[in-house]
Amino acid sequence: MIRRLKYNEIDFVKYAQCLENSEQRKYSATKDFLDTASTIPWEILVYKDYEAVMPVPFVRKYGLKIVHNPKLCQQLGVFSHKDNVDLNEAFLEFLKRNYMIRAYPFNDINQLRTKLRIKKNFLLYPDSYEKVYNRYSPKRKRKLRLDESVLKDSEIKIISYDQAKIFIEANTLGLSKDSDLPDFMRIFESFHRSGYLKFTAFYYQHRIINVIATYRDGNMVALLGNFNDKDYVKLSGASVLIDHVIKENIETHIFDFEGGELPNIEEFFRGFRPELKPYGIIENSKKNLFKKLGCLILGGKSFL
Repeated sequence: MIRRLKYNEIDFVKYAQCLENSEQRKYSATKDFLDTASTIPWEILVYKDYEAVMPVPFVRKYGLKIVHNPKLCQQLGVFSHKDNVDLNEAFLEFLKRNYMIRAYPFNDINQLRTKLRIKKNFLLYPDSYEKVYNRYSPKRKRKLRLDESVLKDSEIKIISYDQAKIFIEANTLGLSKDSDLPDFMRIFESFHRSGYLKFTAFYYQHRIINVIATYRDGNMVALLGNFNDKDYVKLSGASVLIDHVIKENIETHIFDFEGGELPNIEEFFRGFRPELKPYGIIENSKKNLFKKLGCLILGGKSFL
């Protein structure tokens, strides 16, 4: 039996236990992550007495709940002790029947018979750093061999949120600085304040030219942001920073690249020779949502 629980009805002790003991565990489904990434309280679908759970974040538009994964939240889906395709399909059907869905990602472990759009992600699994490095592509290894003149004039440092904010705001491409960027910075600040996120910077000639944001939770380190001064791209600071974090963590932690859909980003990530871990996502255009809304009004059904 699957039922829907509002935020104030959730037993978060049982929810956390289900996540921690699940085959699919993802940091992005934890209460701390979703409380920060979501702008309003989220809900869950739960099977029996928390034998399986499915977090459901949403936004409110036109007085309706519209399911949409929050910023920086790559994967959600069903979490259970053992992944079960029949149970996953039951959750999927419940979700589609009871919500309007703009975008909802499952996770890379969830098996489904229903055909969903597949998105790419890349993971490096724990191993000795020497073995991981040996698997890097020849091109990536070349990028990591900095000239002596660069090495003498560069260093890697952990920096504060305030230092990172100044650099990110000055070097962000592809985001609306009036809407998207403030939301990302709000999330980064909260994660940093709570100890989950750190910023690592590559300095050249006493100036920051690259910053990466990494989120650490359980046995996972995830790359949530990679920011670069375009005037210094040829110095390969981003590769050096990612390799540095991998070296520090890979013996005990999975390294999650958190994406790989854009061709140039995919090529960059593949240079570290990670494993491709695809996951399914439900997506509906605004046009299809309006069509569904019309059907709901005609049918007298309310999704509130």
